[in-house]
Amino acid sequence: MPYRKEEDALGAVLVPEDAYYGAQTQRALENFPVSGLTFSTAFIRAMGLVKKCAAVINRELGLLDSKLTEAILMAASEVAEGKLDEQFRLDVFQTGSGTSTNMNANEVIAGRANEILSGRRGGKSPVHPNDHVNLCQSSNDVIPSVIHIAALTEIRNQLHPSLNLLHESLEEKSREFQEIIKIGRTHLQDAVPIRLGQEFGGYARQVELAIRRIKATEESLSELALGGTAVGNGVNAHPEFARKVISLISEETGCPFLEAKDHFEAQAAQDAAAEVSGALKGLAVGLSKIANDIRWLASGPRCGLGEINLPSLQPGSSIMPGKVNPVIPEVVIQVAAQVIGNDAAITLGCQGGTFELNTMLPLIAYNLLQSISLLRSAATLFATKCIDGISANAERCVASIEQSLALATYLVPLIGYDRAAEIAREAYKTGKTVREVAMSGNLLSETEVTEAFSKIYQAQ
Repeated sequence: MPYRKEEDALGAVLVPEDAYYGAQTQRALENFPVSGLTFSTAFIRAMGLVKKCAAVINRELGLLDSKLTEAILMAASEVAEGKLDEQFRLDVFQTGSGTSTNMNANEVIAGRANEILSGRRGGKSPVHPNDHVNLCQSSNDVIPSVIHIAALTEIRNQLHPSLNLLHESLEEKSREFQEIIKIGRTHLQDAVPIRLGQEFGGYARQVELAIRRIKATEESLSELALGGTAVGNGVNAHPEFARKVISLISEETGCPFLEAKDHFEAQAAQDAAAEVSGALKGLAVGLSKIANDIRWLASGPRCGLGEINLPSLQPGSSIMPGKVNPVIPEVVIQVAAQVIGNDAAITLGCQGGTFELNTMLPLIAYNLLQSISLLRSAATLFATKCIDGISANAERCVASIEQSLALATYLVPLIGYDRAAEIAREAYKTGKTVREVAMSGNLLSETEVTEAFSKIYQAQ
């Protein structure tokens, strides 16, 4: 592979000839061969957007030559549009401020801008990665800002539509199944009857509340650290830079971003990321409960509960012919486990703020954006490949009601708890139904029992 020589403060480095990046990125590639995990496209595109908007404002403030600006804008736009994604190969596990990735962006944009202006890829002239692309910025305010921008735009544009789709699917099933009576269950034991529609209505409400909790985090995500530069005091940044850049970012994304009220908080802490991750974890916990319930309700098809039927998507066994498994609920449960694990990593990452900087920013960024992406995909699959195709096994639901010992509950107002418990025990011991035992000892008339049990089928 042909190489070219690039230089940084530590000396000369050989960089692949076809790379847009320079010496600092090459050093990072060599220094951090840790995991093979790289930043998401959402993160890289948010980085390109920040650099693009910064160039526009730096020109407006008279800090950047117009000719250089135009080239930077073209290059930064290509980053924001995903056209240069292959130039961002740095491992997530790197310097804790994310400086390597910020310089990766600076060098790629400068290298591409130089190609536009001179025909030569890379280098520091006429566009310099630090002096021009990184003007009025620091990794310490750029990376926290990019985390917020990427997270909020992904939540608004990707996650919320998926969750709304899932919510609508569950609500539709709640309405469809409203007339089907089935046994309720607590502690995995028979309880009093409920409507299948009520069960699905509960699931829909879980998703609705999760959406509300996630939306409540948007105010925290909307504050951006841009303008604080190295430690939060804005050294080397124009006093109007942050306000103007953030206004332009808001215009580009449609999200209400604003300058952080306190730059020292915005760079030293990552409490907003912890807040968002907590809301995502809450969603994951809820989806896991819903998916697990649906697995149980569909268990069988003949020797389980079998109260609902799931779409058959693929053969479920390499040895048992005809077996079909609840694959989508299993996917959702695994995604939930990953998101819960991500939250633990994010929590530890957010504890990594010491004095004026958090130094676990790449870890936070990777896991937070992965959680958003996983939940978006899982919610869409859950709605379209599972919930929408569920049908009720109404006969199975109704058939089990008369056999339930929990029907003794409906006799309590007539004969009291203790006598009703005796009837339930006798029914279990003899294999008879609660109805049969209640009427066999002349304790209650058939009319009284029938009237008591009629409450099962009344709307609640």
